[in-house]
Amino acid sequence: MPVLDHIRRYQDELTAIRQDLHRHPELGMEERRTAEIVARKLEEYGVDEVHRGVGGTGVVGVLRAGQGNRAVGLRADMDALPMQELTGLPYASEAPGRMHACGHDGHTAMLLGAAKYLAETRDFHGTVNLIFQPGEEGCGGALAMLQDGLLDRFPCDTLYGMHNATGLDVGRYAIGSGPFMAGGAFFDITVHGKGSHGARPEASIDPVLTACHIATALQSIVARNLSPRDTAVVSVTRVTGGDAYNVIPQSAVLSGTARFFRQEVAEQIQAAMRRVAEGVATGFGARAELDFRLIFAPLNNDPEATTALADAAAELVGEEAVKRDRDPVMGSEDFSFMLEKAPGAYIHVGNGPGAAAHNPHYNFNDEAIPYGASLYARIVERSLRG
Repeated sequence: MPVLDHIRRYQDELTAIRQDLHRHPELGMEERRTAEIVARKLEEYGVDEVHRGVGGTGVVGVLRAGQGNRAVGLRADMDALPMQELTGLPYASEAPGRMHACGHDGHTAMLLGAAKYLAETRDFHGTVNLIFQPGEEGCGGALAMLQDGLLDRFPCDTLYGMHNATGLDVGRYAIGSGPFMAGGAFFDITVHGKGSHGARPEASIDPVLTACHIATALQSIVARNLSPRDTAVVSVTRVTGGDAYNVIPQSAVLSGTARFFRQEVAEQIQAAMRRVAEGVATGFGARAELDFRLIFAPLNNDPEATTALADAAAELVGEEAVKRDRDPVMGSEDFSFMLEKAPGAYIHVGNGPGAAAHNPHYNFNDEAIPYGASLYARIVERSLRG
């Protein structure tokens, strides 16, 4: 029986798991309930080893078959976002201010489906490491697992991951070789001024006014400090300062993100950001401090692993349903840190029409579960042939 048809037999079970996880979302590095459900399911499916607490709340299952000495790692993320859900679904989040708005509940169900199939069929020769990662949403989950010895304890010759893609039809896949998702940094610029009464601005050094000018000046970095050949984005997403209408505060803070595809560009952005912030602040008589934190490395797909994953997808749905040259995406993904340690590839799986990820109306499409689970399973069978 073809793998896709086989895994479709699990559809009701996997959908129930996914919707239960959606109803009970947990934020990054706090996925205790989710991790325990994953671990118990892996044990129920007959996975040879189940390791809890890897990198905090991560779970790794190990499956072995045949006499092969190669190992493949399959990774899915488990965390939710600090957002209020507005979908009105019957299984909407029951946790105020928390929501699975990126589909990690679906990714978890996909990898569980692959685990069940692979444990049943054992049609491979080698080792499969099933990696359920916590804290992908800027919480350092991949690095936490790596620092806990993930790839020393569970060596992988290749690693594969995936993410649902709204706007891509269910049953279709998209991937690209080389740079595929941007690296990302979070930044905070604290402006120190001099507070005063709102009616006496001449007695102040206004940090809010200074911060606004810095926010405008930061937009010159990509336009005038980087080569036009380097794709990058600098976004100020939050400005905070003051607590009262009639008080000019002592300080203000600008926060945001920077996106890039090369580490050298990240360093250029950081240096320019510090120069601009400090220079503009000095011009206003204020002082600025930059905190620039690398949260995501650029994600680079290994050419051979990319071809292998695309070939496996084409085997499932036909070549016409696999886009092999998808343009790089400005979003970020901390699976990139794992791909710095072992070759592998990351693919987008169709989620159909609907609200985009990180939107309060987003919902993962359960019809996509068999396509993700089957691709995880098939890349193992193709990679670990006897």
